[in-house]
Amino acid sequence: MKTQEKNQIAAQVNQEMGELNTGSWTQREKLALACRILFEEGHWRGLAGQITARMSPDSTDMLTLGFGIGFDEACASSLVQVDQQLQPRGRSAMPNPGVRFHAWIYANRPDVQAIVHTHPPACAALSMTGEPLAVAHMDATPLFENCAFLPDWPGLPIGDEEGQIISQAMGDRHAILLAHHGLLTAGRSIEEACLLAVWMEHAAQMQLNARAMGTIRHIKPDLARESRDFLLKPKVLALSFANFARRVLRADDGVLL
Repeated sequence: MKTQEKNQIAAQVNQEMGELNTGSWTQREKLALACRILFEEGHWRGLAGQITARMSPDSTDMLTLGFGIGFDEACASSLVQVDQQLQPRGRSAMPNPGVRFHAWIYANRPDVQAIVHTHPPACAALSMTGEPLAVAHMDATPLFENCAFLPDWPGLPIGDEEGQIISQAMGDRHAILLAHHGLLTAGRSIEEACLLAVWMEHAAQMQLNARAMGTIRHIKPDLARESRDFLLKPKVLALSFANFARRVLRADDGVLL
C-alpha cells in the first residue's frame, strides 16, 4: 500500500467532504431539531436549561422556546422571537426567563450565533466537585483550550449580574462548566453549540468513569489541537448534526412543523 503524508490525506478529505449533503433546514427547524437532539442525549431536566439562536448573523433578536415547553416538545412553531430585553415580538409567547444571560453573551461575542445551557447528569455531577473538564480522550478534543470554568455559582441566572459574570468567565472560549450548575456552549452555529453540548456531557461522563478507575492522563496539546480543529470544521459539524437530526426525524417528523 502506498503511503501518503497526513497533511495530504487531510487536504483530500477536506475537498471530498465538501461535496457531501448535510440537509437543508431553516433556522427555526434547525433549532427545534437541536432541542430534540439534546433531549435524546440526556440533556432534559424539566425546564432547567435553555437554547437560543440569533435570528440572523447580525441580529440582536433571539429565537428560543416558549416558557413551559420542554426540549422533547420542541417544534419549529413552538419557538418564539424576543429582543435583548426578552420582550416577545408580535404574538410570541413568554420565553424562559433564564435566557436573559444569553443576551449578555451575544452582546459581548459577535461570533456567537447559538447558545445551549443545560444541566445533564455527568456535567452536573462534575460541577459539584470543583474540577474543570479534563480533555483526555479524542471525543473531548473539541473542548481543548475551548472550555472555561466558573468555580463559584452566582445564583439563579435570571438577572443581569449572572449574565455579566458568566460572559466574562467564558472569555473567547465556546464552552464553560458552571460550578454547582451545569454546562453552557456558545457556538458559531446552531450545529456547533448543540454538538459541543453533546460532546461536553460525554466528556464529563468519561472523566467521572476514568477517575473512579485511576489517574487521568491528558492528551498531548499538539495532538489535541489537531483533532479539535478537524472536528470543529463547519462541514464536519454539519454532517454530525445531520446524522443526529435524521434520527430525530425518523422518530417524529412533526418537529419541523
